[in-house]
Amino acid sequence: MFDMVIINGKVVDGTGSEPEKLDVGIIDGKIADIGILADAESVIKVNADGDYVCPGFIDAHSHSDTYLLIEPSAQSKIYQGITTEVVGNCGASSAPIVDENCVPSDWSDKEYPGHWRSVAEYRKLLERVRPAPNVVLLIGHNTLRRGVAGYENRPLTDSELRKMVCLLEAGLEEGGKGFSSGLIYAPGMYAPGEELAVLAAIAGKHGGVYASHMRNEGPRLLEALNEIISIAEKAQVKAQISHLKTSGKNNWKLIDEALEFIRDARVRGISVAADRYPYTSGCTELDVIFPAWAQEGGKVRVFERLKDVSERKRLKEDIAKGRDADDWNSVMVGSTHHPDNKRFRGMSLVEVAEILETDPVEAALHLIETDELKTSAFFFGMSEDNMRRILAEPYVMIGTDASLRSVSGPLSHDYPHPRAYGSFPRFLRMVLDEGLVSLPEAVRKMTSLPADQFGLKQRGIIRKRAWADIVIFDSGKVRDTATYADPHKLAEGINYVIVNGEITLACGRLTGNRAGRMLT
Repeated sequence: MFDMVIINGKVVDGTGSEPEKLDVGIIDGKIADIGILADAESVIKVNADGDYVCPGFIDAHSHSDTYLLIEPSAQSKIYQGITTEVVGNCGASSAPIVDENCVPSDWSDKEYPGHWRSVAEYRKLLERVRPAPNVVLLIGHNTLRRGVAGYENRPLTDSELRKMVCLLEAGLEEGGKGFSSGLIYAPGMYAPGEELAVLAAIAGKHGGVYASHMRNEGPRLLEALNEIISIAEKAQVKAQISHLKTSGKNNWKLIDEALEFIRDARVRGISVAADRYPYTSGCTELDVIFPAWAQEGGKVRVFERLKDVSERKRLKEDIAKGRDADDWNSVMVGSTHHPDNKRFRGMSLVEVAEILETDPVEAALHLIETDELKTSAFFFGMSEDNMRRILAEPYVMIGTDASLRSVSGPLSHDYPHPRAYGSFPRFLRMVLDEGLVSLPEAVRKMTSLPADQFGLKQRGIIRKRAWADIVIFDSGKVRDTATYADPHKLAEGINYVIVNGEITLACGRLTGNRAGRMLT
């Protein structure tokens, strides 16, 4: 007898093969049989009613690390059909925490159901709260470097580098699946390539991946690509280019060279892949506009510079030099912290400046200072055509580049990028409506491709003995509903989500069952 049988569905198995009308039988959390099973005995029978049945989607680039401890139902992700989240990206991971004063501000101001410092302790706490999706943890370079050397702009000493190596090795042995860097953020931006190569090699030795938010995604894109590909080759590690893009209109022309650069590396046998979200704006902290010198020393020093008249003047001048005056129209305020700044959410910096009767740079500094470095922003500046070309590349998987959110509770009060709620259904609509790629290829990009990249055995595929992470969706109804004006909106058209054989979403509603686990 089966624990569950899914009948009357069109199975898209994740390999790129065409859909087949098949039934799927599940026993003990795994796929036990595939075939004609309508008459088989089963505890639960799910009628897919002609919908597509495919492996659960894998969010190749997530930031839900600590939010999973607050809202383990992972509402915004489950409603997209996501059954596994790869967290710890862009150099920021939930563990290991060496210095609690160095935890990112959007994590440090939350209340958690327990305390942790090591990867092992984080894993134990995660298992206790029982997350809805599976979790894959990368160890963040910024997390390690902040703990060892703070925000200092200098090469590490030999002893500091050895300490980072030890922390990384311990984290990988305790369940981490790789190493990530965020090279536009302090202190990662201060690290030379040689430091990254040493640490990436440790990840490779453990069978892990090296994922990187590269140093530049605009005018120096090719230079940044060369760095990550060189590190991958030198360290003998799989490389993951985080949210591959060409930022800034003047840099859209780099797309041909960038894609050719990656293709050539793959032909030479270098294991390099990428992820991307289907939107043309990015989202990160507004203080990313600060030059490197202004971020040295961490939060305390940043505030000192903002209050010092001469340093603030220098900062304003450097920020202004880095952007054309017209660029500020393309920067939209996202989440804010100070109550007085809530009114600015969803406005461009030019609009904020008009209300404050100042210029856009000073408006940005006002928000950053009064929000205590907790202002996020959407940066519009990507090409629609380039986005589609990147999404269609065979080595590019889908990632939200977002923490999970919820339409109620503690994670419902900020102002997130709509990608947090809509990335996967939005990509599916591009496929179904525009023919961006074939549906079987789209499913492969969301399932077996990331499963292979991150070493997730018996995941991302519908076949016998594979884990029963399964999504059932209505191709006519699946869609994203979140917008920049109204971002806390759940996706539609995902009818069932099954994680490790447990029904987590049924008929478009959460069941309360949470069967996710940390995948090691």
